[in-house]
Amino acid sequence: MPKKEEERIRVYKLAEELGIPSKDIIRFLLNEGIKVKSHMSTLSNEEALHIKKKLPKGEKEEKKEKLEKKEETKKEKKIKAKKKVKQVVAQLEGIGKKKRYKKREKKEETKEENIITIGEGTSVSELGELMDVRPNEIIGACLRLGMQVTINQRLNFDTASLIADEFNFTACLSEGYETPELEEKRYEIKKRPPIVTIMGHVDHGKTTLLDHIRKTRVAAQESGGITQKIGAYHIKYNNHMITFIDTPGHEAFTAMRARGANVTDIVVLVVAANDGVKPQTLEAIDHAQAAGVPIVVAINKVDLAAANPDKVRAELAEKGILVQEYGGKVLCMEISALNGHGVEDLLDAILLQSEDIDLKAPTKGAGLGTILEVRIRKGLGNAATVVIKEGEIKLNDSFIAGATCGKVRLILDENDKRLDTAGVSSAVQIARFEELPAVGDTFRVVNDQKTARSLSEVRKSTERKRELGQKQSVSLESLYLQIEEGKTQALQVVIKGDDAGCVEALSDSLEGLSTDEVKIDVIHIGVGPITENDVMLASASNAIVIGYKVNPNSQARKESRNHRVEIKTYDVIFEIIEDIKLAMTGLLAPKREEVKTGEAEVRKVFTGSTIGIIAGCYVREGELHNKDIAVLLRNDEEIIKTSIKSLKRFDNDVKVVEEGYECGIKLKGFDSIKEGDIIETYKMVEEKRSL
Repeated sequence: MPKKEEERIRVYKLAEELGIPSKDIIRFLLNEGIKVKSHMSTLSNEEALHIKKKLPKGEKEEKKEKLEKKEETKKEKKIKAKKKVKQVVAQLEGIGKKKRYKKREKKEETKEENIITIGEGTSVSELGELMDVRPNEIIGACLRLGMQVTINQRLNFDTASLIADEFNFTACLSEGYETPELEEKRYEIKKRPPIVTIMGHVDHGKTTLLDHIRKTRVAAQESGGITQKIGAYHIKYNNHMITFIDTPGHEAFTAMRARGANVTDIVVLVVAANDGVKPQTLEAIDHAQAAGVPIVVAINKVDLAAANPDKVRAELAEKGILVQEYGGKVLCMEISALNGHGVEDLLDAILLQSEDIDLKAPTKGAGLGTILEVRIRKGLGNAATVVIKEGEIKLNDSFIAGATCGKVRLILDENDKRLDTAGVSSAVQIARFEELPAVGDTFRVVNDQKTARSLSEVRKSTERKRELGQKQSVSLESLYLQIEEGKTQALQVVIKGDDAGCVEALSDSLEGLSTDEVKIDVIHIGVGPITENDVMLASASNAIVIGYKVNPNSQARKESRNHRVEIKTYDVIFEIIEDIKLAMTGLLAPKREEVKTGEAEVRKVFTGSTIGIIAGCYVREGELHNKDIAVLLRNDEEIIKTSIKSLKRFDNDVKVVEEGYECGIKLKGFDSIKEGDIIETYKMVEEKRSL
């Protein structure tokens, strides 16, 4: 096998040598009677020599010259366009200026309205409002810049300022987020290594794949072995560097996007060939698409007898992921992470995808990155893993990250090796921060410690003000008002249910309610209880969560309160559809909602001679009332929803038991209580819905 591989060359490698697109070489080969399937196909030396004779390297130089001429022409056009704009502005000074939607009459007003003030993480819709530009025009501008975005996606300041420039606006950071001009600019723009996240369903082989890549590419290159101390590591493959991010589930991925950070360049979606597309596979797809990140599919476990890769491709096609074999653009590789089959093809596909998206960044100058992970480490204090997007970070650099600051005292790689400098696309651990930043915060090198401290103080003050008046989240109650004010053009929805068929039917029904005023956009569907991941996705996308015959777990409830995400649960499908319809027309009836009153842990189960099974409980949170609705949870799963039949303190019936006290609970119509169960109590509250 090794000899055979040495005598052959892949189509895309030959295309690189000749400077010709792979598709042109494939077309030429087919005309010559040489059968190839794709850019990943291999050719013998004889076939390669034949092509080189027919397509000499002179064509490469001609193409380069043409490209250079095109680039020069584009630059000239841009310069001419800018000159024309300046001339027009000069002519209109003192007379007035006609903007996209409104006429401006005074020179001073024109100057002021050409400058917009934004913060880190401005959404597409917010940017549109500031510039009086329709969101779909901004989305179009993003597409021209090679970015796929949604109306609610948040953009970092650098991206937003580029978009603003497209519409002849100058963007400034809002008060508290201004970063002073640095003496040392970022420069030397070069190709940068791709940053890759591996995602997929549980037990589909993500960890095995990461382990195989680590053993064959990290240890062999004497770069040291991977550790779990930081959530990223680097490999060198075919003289190319690749950075892998090992995220703990999808929550961190979504949390970063919610703060306007887009760290990942490519998502590798791992799907088991014997198991097919599963709920967490769909969740990974939704997260990647919501973030606008390209996907490379890795069909794993093809060495198993039950493997059926074609079935996986068909299931992915049903979910909108069209691989190349099905006429789409998504790269798809068959691999076995266990024995290494196809892993090199996957790494080739990652490099090919990174070339398509043309990753470039300034490699010198003041460092700019994103916080990937934070922790308090013994001996280091407050430390964070930073993925560097531009420039480089050096020892003793002063920096600002979110509302905290510090000085770079230590730089460590994934093997705890000390570094003096860290470059673009690398992920390193940095100590020390005065306070722990948040995941997704922008890390930025500034001139000196005085600047860093003053910025930190202003940002802390800004954050406190922001907490007092946080953004209003979308809810059914406020939907009609927002439609009337023109603020809402799409209602994003996350749907969870107890049955896949019902969930899909509900999704189709809700999307069918879309009107000219508002579009209903279902961004994720799934089976099972509502989890914190569903809430985080809804928070990042400004969506509501609808549960059909399922309830949120305790962590999801907590996150929904923290992130102000509305969760609505129903037992009848038509009630969901009716509520959405009424919300869109502003005719919602008074709101009836279950409000949590308390939570108790079952510590002992007693059997009474007359009353039957009684749960001896300790009230962990809130207070319990004798007429409350009761939900019994076991291992975070709902066992039954009933009511409290009897509430006792010692031998006495009581109306209320407060937090920190013990009590006896008899549930109505249910006796199968076990030690360790959790009883959550609720009361029904009715209130008028304000519009």
